[in-house]
Amino acid sequence: MKPINLKQKHTAFSKQWHPHQIAVVDDMQVLLAKIKDEFVWHAHEKEDELFQVLKGTLYMQYRDRTEVVEEGEIIVVPKGVEHCPSTKNGEEVHLLLFEKLSTAHTGNVHDKMTQTVYPKI
Repeated sequence: MKPINLKQKHTAFSKQWHPHQIAVVDDMQVLLAKIKDEFVWHAHEKEDELFQVLKGTLYMQYRDRTEVVEEGEIIVVPKGVEHCPSTKNGEEVHLLLFEKLSTAHTGNVHDKMTQTVYPKI
């Protein structure tokens, strides 16, 4: 029950597309991530995902459009919606994610970028 400094926690890791757990709220987890370039197209059939941009600009791609999410903004990806987070021009983006503990990193897609364990920091 102590404050968590997000900037300090982000300095604790450097690997991109590898979320780190900083808190658990009931059956939800709070994750920090650093991302760069494009991820994997995927969906989460039973879980929504919330992304908050702490640094940089996130491009949330959907099959029919791309939403631009600026620093200080959030976007919620509803369950079952195929999406692909990305960045542009080599920018590293820092994110806070809020999702159920049961959420698989890349949904039903298995890829070399898929993580199965989120380190706790």
